[in-house]
Amino acid sequence: MQKQTRKQITLYSDGSSLGNPGPGGYGGILEFRGNRKEYFGGEKETTNNRMELRGVIEGLKLLKEPCEVKVISDSSYVVKAINEWLENWVKKDFKKVKNVDLWKAYLEAAAPHQVHGIWVRGHNGHSENERCDELARNEAERIKASL
Repeated sequence: MQKQTRKQITLYSDGSSLGNPGPGGYGGILEFRGNRKEYFGGEKETTNNRMELRGVIEGLKLLKEPCEVKVISDSSYVVKAINEWLENWVKKDFKKVKNVDLWKAYLEAAAPHQVHGIWVRGHNGHSENERCDELARNEAERIKASL
């Protein structure tokens, strides 16, 4: 019997907040074999870190089966947490950790997948990161205009 290999997904994500806290948005792109799906959303009162993390969570929730996921983000907070800090945070029951609600939501969304974070420098010409930034900023601006 042949071992089933997981789909290799790339999840690009970014977050934006107009004020910290303030209106915010997230944007993302899921990529699989050249196919792309963009997504975005936001909140009226949030922070940049919360939107960076929500972008990853919402992207993972769109996946319909267990996958290997490369998360590409300009947020060192998100990438380092995924790759280095999260395991210890769980062991310590998230003591002294901010955004616990979202980290628990991340754990739930990430559970079926193998996730690895990769950091890229923001606003540095990375086309997918620039597009995610645009989606996030547009959503934050849309929410701000509605207030």
